[in-house]
Amino acid sequence: MHAGGELGAAAGGSLLLCASLLAVGCALGLRLGRGRGAADRGLLSWLCFNALVHFALEGPYVYLSMVGNITHSDALIASLWKEYGKADARWLYFDPTIVSVEILTVVLGGSLALVLVYAIVKEKHYRHFVQITLCVCELYGGWMTFCPDWLMGSPNLNTNSWLYFWVYLVFFNGVWVLIPGLLLWQSWVELKKMHHKGSNSRKKFQ
Repeated sequence: MHAGGELGAAAGGSLLLCASLLAVGCALGLRLGRGRGAADRGLLSWLCFNALVHFALEGPYVYLSMVGNITHSDALIASLWKEYGKADARWLYFDPTIVSVEILTVVLGGSLALVLVYAIVKEKHYRHFVQITLCVCELYGGWMTFCPDWLMGSPNLNTNSWLYFWVYLVFFNGVWVLIPGLLLWQSWVELKKMHHKGSNSRKKFQ
């Protein structure tokens, strides 16, 4: 792959759009998390941002890929994916693996993010079940996005550009590995506490 990767207008516009979605997600999350602890407020902000990305960015990508391909699309949102396609060429055309994973991510991942927001705000008993399911879905999506290309020697990935490799591929995809991983750990800790609490309660009545 060619080096390239200068921070031009297309890259700047794409990063600005992502930053705007992050700002909206944080504003929604902080509003929904009023009166709650810092961890829940941060999680709600992440979930709102996550849902926005799935529905507002990846949803249109799936549609445009099903009716044609990103390269030949004149839609405004296609410009973002054309920019990302400089880092991973599979996103420019109809790649069955990418589109299949994105359908799962949009429909299941986006919906679970909203359900989890509701479960946290309303303190539902199924909160950690949904949280674990969402995290596994996100991690599975990341694995199936990259593993097929890695097995072929990464012919579609541009690893020669700092922008395309470190920002587009490593940072943006790494966030969807790091945060789900941390949330899985959080669920593990909370479920462990619930188990010990239940065990101690039973012992008192024995």
